[in-house]
Amino acid sequence: MLGTVAIQPPIWLPSSKPTICFPGKLPNSGVTEYKIHTCSLLSTFAHHFSLQRKDRFQTHVSPNASSSSSSASVGSAEYIEEPSTNVKFQTSLTLPECSSPLSLLGTGYREKVFAIIGVKVYAAGLYLNQSISNKLNAWKGRSATEIQGDSSLFDSIFQIPQEKSLQIVLVRDVDGKTFWDALDEAISPRIKAPSPVDESALSTFRSIFQGRSLRKGTFIFLTWMEPSKMLVCISSDGLPSSVDATIKSMNVTMALFDVFFGNSPVSPSLKASVANGLATVLK
Repeated sequence: MLGTVAIQPPIWLPSSKPTICFPGKLPNSGVTEYKIHTCSLLSTFAHHFSLQRKDRFQTHVSPNASSSSSSASVGSAEYIEEPSTNVKFQTSLTLPECSSPLSLLGTGYREKVFAIIGVKVYAAGLYLNQSISNKLNAWKGRSATEIQGDSSLFDSIFQIPQEKSLQIVLVRDVDGKTFWDALDEAISPRIKAPSPVDESALSTFRSIFQGRSLRKGTFIFLTWMEPSKMLVCISSDGLPSSVDATIKSMNVTMALFDVFFGNSPVSPSLKASVANGLATVLK
């Protein structure tokens, strides 16, 4: 599933509003250089991730840290700050329809380059059900470098029928259609011959973004409940309390996982951070 593909950085197209473009699969045509920022994970997965840099807050803090953004209290929760965007991620959280709290494994960011200037679009963090680590014994003792280059490990994580969730936090305003178009450009080339089920799932996925304004600080959660089922939650005011859409298509959910954790991820810093987290957990 996570075969080698070459992904060039997305392009910002000049217009009255920022346009995001995530390329799909392209022929191998060169090597793109990325700056990698990672966060170290120090404790065991069973006690959730205690990260090297952590702060305690009485309320949830979104990137714009306004009084309105801190209105959704989460008690005395631990956070890790993604260093390139200063977005803070809870080290453990509970999402709608998940059977247990999920633990943060790694964070990163998505950057676009326009006119030689890097423009950050969002920060992202991967959360896993703690039981997933018990099914990865074959990779115990591997280094972060070995893990990052091993597509079979990320394939196994996807196939395990336990919850994993990608939290995306926007660090700039973008309209829903622009966000979906960028996502669709990355997903669609990975589905060679879409079935009616795939087309229906993509239509459902598209509909939740159409006509929606996504402001800086908006949370988007993509939660894989099992390989063929993914929940989508969008919230502009703290953690979501309900599910916006359910996507039921193995091809669509697998393609999306490949966008972030395949051999040419759209956020190299996220995959590198997750690899470091896995290396710590699987010592």
